[in-house]
This record gives sequence, structure tokens and C-alpha cells, in this order.
Amino acid sequence: MSTLKPAAVRRVAVIGGSRIPFARSDGPYATASNQEMLGAALDGLVERYGLHAPGAVGEFVAGAVLKHSRDFNLARETVLGSRLDARTPAYDIQQACGTGLQAVVAAANKIALGQTESAVAGGADTASDAPLGVNDNLRKVLLEARRAKSPGARLRALAKVRPGHLVPDIPRNAEPRTGLSMGEHAAVTARAWGVTREAQDELAAASHQRLAAAYERGLFQDLVVPFRGLARDQNLRPGSSTEKLASLKPVFGLDRPEPTMTAGNSTPLTDGAALVLLASEEWAAERGLEPLAYLSAYETAAVDFVHGDVADGEDGLLMAPAYAVPRMLERAGLGMADFDLIEVHEAFASQVLATLAAWEKRGLDPVDRSRLNVAGSSLATGHPFAATGARIVATLAKLLAERDAPGRGLISVCAAGGQGVTAVLERP
Repeated sequence: MSTLKPAAVRRVAVIGGSRIPFARSDGPYATASNQEMLGAALDGLVERYGLHAPGAVGEFVAGAVLKHSRDFNLARETVLGSRLDARTPAYDIQQACGTGLQAVVAAANKIALGQTESAVAGGADTASDAPLGVNDNLRKVLLEARRAKSPGARLRALAKVRPGHLVPDIPRNAEPRTGLSMGEHAAVTARAWGVTREAQDELAAASHQRLAAAYERGLFQDLVVPFRGLARDQNLRPGSSTEKLASLKPVFGLDRPEPTMTAGNSTPLTDGAALVLLASEEWAAERGLEPLAYLSAYETAAVDFVHGDVADGEDGLLMAPAYAVPRMLERAGLGMADFDLIEVHEAFASQVLATLAAWEKRGLDPVDRSRLNVAGSSLATGHPFAATGARIVATLAKLLAERDAPGRGLISVCAAGGQGVTAVLERP
């Protein structure tokens, strides 16, 4: 009996990215659906890299965190509504804020194993067009009416409807296991790690200033496609400073003395979409495309933020990258000094600073701040949950490529549910 030989693992190239400018919720994209935003990003990628031909892309992988029932097949429906070949297979993926990066990892694995030659991966999210669920009591009444065997029984069931049943269930930014919002969880971690208000505001101001500078020098010219009147991220405040941020009142952790987290050093609710084009080296060479960088490692982790060591900050909701990164670097034989650029998703400034401190506690060298989020990150761009990972991959790959020298970049993304997704990009 013959057996299949294991496929040789191939390098996975990051060819480029495409995203729409991120917008504050209930703003320019208030009526845009996940599919419309994701389709705009995908069409931008198709146009930029000439992906119109049949079979040009082997697979499309994307997801969203806040999904309507109509989004049950979001990735596939996006393909069907785009300029990409309708025969392109597609599937959804979801891992909270890690969705975009996890989609990239899933697609990269198939390319690495020779199961496909190219793929597009990423995600979209809208906090504006959030799904409203039917009140659960009303749902039970309607289901009882549907099961009724006679018109009379159906009427008796419907007669149970009360005014309070008409109040919809609105999605909340809270963990089901604790009832606390992500911001409140982050406030607990900030206190545990002794993160100061001044340090948070400094990080937030730098994010805005660096993003503004990146736009000015044209970094995003081939990464961002205009959408609904926006050409830049709406949340960007080029004139942001620590002095201005210091004037804002705290909004999280108000149950304890001296709260430090404000709207300025936390990401706002955001709408947007981002995608990355991945491929084998052979696919890229056949089309004359120069890879920006290569994916060389990835790692996921999770913490027990319900029963774990939360009070001391070890198992805070957003601290999983503190475990994932050391594990990934040990496996790869790398240290912090081996990275030219480091991208840490800025869900909150306090979470970034706590993560940096935790890496040091776990034996990693301190992060050189001049290498951290050099083109700004989520505090300035905003954070459409499922889009952030793809935004970071495309941005970091472009940053490595423009150095025109060998280099390596680290990606760290925290996610709701106490999870983290991390990766390494290299340019030989």
C-alpha cells in the first residue's frame, strides 16, 4: 500500500495589503455592512495586483466579530460581490480581536503545505451596524407560537407578548464570564502592573504622531483605498500631545482611587476592513511580484482570566501575548534583540505597557521603544476588531520592505476571551 509523502514546508510571502480607512462608529460608515467594507478592501487588492483572472487566488479567508445572521457566509458572499473570480473558495473564521491575524495564519498554513499557491486573508467589523437580537423572552413566545398545532393555541401563545418583550438585546462589550467590559478588565491589569497615566498618554500621543508622519511620507499609498469620502483614518489626531491627553477624564476603573484610563489612551469603537495577499514564492515570481516579507512563525495562547492570577496581573484578560511571545521566540531561537520592528496591538495603552513589562518579567530583553509601533497603531487608527490583525501584517511587511535590508518584525495581538495571537515576519 502506498502512502502520501509529507509535503515540504514552503516559505509564505506577504505580497501586499489593502484596507479602507478606519472610521469612528456611527460616522461615515454608519450604514456600511461588513460585506460592503470587506468588498471594498478586496476590490482594492484585486485592482492593485491584477487578480481578475479565473483562479488568480486560491482561497479567501476572512471574518467579523459582530455579525448579523446575514453574515453567516460573509467571506463567500464577499467574493461573489467582488471583482475576484466567483469560483474562489472562501470561508469565515473568528477569534475576537485576533481574527485578522488568525485568518492570515490559516491561509499561510495551506500555502506552506502546498495546498494552495495564493490566498487573501483578513477581516472586517462595524460597531455602527451592530446586530440587534430579539429579546429572549419574545423569542421563546414566537417559538411557542410556531410549534402550536392550532390557530387557537397560536393566538394564546402570542397573547403572552408584553411591552418589555419588544426591547431588543444589544451587543455589549463585556465578557460573558465576568460581566466586565474590556476596558474594566484592562483597568484591573493596569493597577496590577503599576502602569501610570503619564506613560499611557505618552504612548497614545506617539501613536497619533507616528501615524500622521507615516501618512505624510506615503507609507499607506498602496495599502489604503478611499471609501465613502475618507482617505485617512478618521480617528487620527496629528496634533495629539501628552498635554492634551492629560486633560481628559478617566472612563475606566472608576471604582478605585486614581483611575488612569481615558478615551484618549483607549481605542474607540471603529468600523473598517483590512486584507493581506499571501502567496508561495513561485506564484509571486510567475507574476513578477516582489514579496514584502515572509511569515516565519506564529503562536497563540490563552489565559484563565476568570479563575487565574488576575489580581497580580499575570492572567489579565488581555495578557495572553505575554505567554505566546516568549514561547514562540524560544521555539524559533530568537530574542527581542533580533527584531528590528515590533508591532503590539494597542487595544489600550495600559495593556501595551503591561505586556512589555510582562515580557521582561519572563526573561525577554526590554523593547527598544524606537522600534515599537513606528507607524502608529490602534490608538491612532482605531480598532475594527477583525480587521486589526491584517492591518498590522500589511503595515509591518511594508515597513520591513522599505528598509531595503534584511530585517525581522514581531506582531502581538491580544483578544477578548483571554486570548492572544502572535507572529514573526522576516525579510531575508
